Amino acid sequence: MEADASVDMFSKVLEDQLLQSAKLVEEHLDSEIQKLDQMDEDELEHLKEKRLEALRKAQQQKQEWLSKGHGEYREIPSEREFFQEVKESKKVVCHFYRDSTLRCKILDRHLVILSKKHLETKFLKLNVEKAPFLCERLRIKVIPTLALLKDGKTQDYVVGFTDLGNTDDFTTETLEWRLGCSDILNYSGNLMEPPFQSQKKCGTNFTKLEKKTIRGKKYDSDSDDD
Repeated sequence: MEADASVDMFSKVLEDQLLQSAKLVEEHLDSEIQKLDQMDEDELEHLKEKRLEALRKAQQQKQEWLSKGHGEYREIPSEREFFQEVKESKKVVCHFYRDSTLRCKILDRHLVILSKKHLETKFLKLNVEKAPFLCERLRIKVIPTLALLKDGKTQDYVVGFTDLGNTDDFTTETLEWRLGCSDILNYSGNLMEPPFQSQKKCGTNFTKLEKKTIRGKKYDSDSDDD
């Protein structure tokens, strides 16, 4: 009997909460409708123009991004092109890869998807063998490495898969979340809740690149299969 009473009480509380939430939503809608009803034609026309202007600006921004190579995951042939690409875009993700490293190919698949979803960010890839000077300057010593750049300056790195759950089977959303933690793309989810369970809070246990100078053209691989 006590169990039944507890269930009934819980159901009653839950029902009251749902009714209260529905009432608040209804009151908000009524308030918005009342505001619209009280507007005269000039105010409605002004509101319409503001929304149209916002849509025009958004479309112009989209076209500007596309004209600069956003919206696709592209390979650049050498480090010379890297500086020009970074200079003309506010947010850039550059994948430093090597053909023989399996994990680079895994990253490629996810970056193709994200490049189409996040037009606000430019997504590039560069073969480390073709960019020895740049790799030394940015201290790229583990492959794969993602360099995250804002306003022409390197802000952060994603080195290997440690920040992605330390598995080859991470989801595109996990990579999206990690890039969102560095504000290199507009992440709509909760940054404090990683898509995987092994890491509890954004900003902890991120792999930081050691500041060591590269000697020659030898790079460490993050892939066990390489």
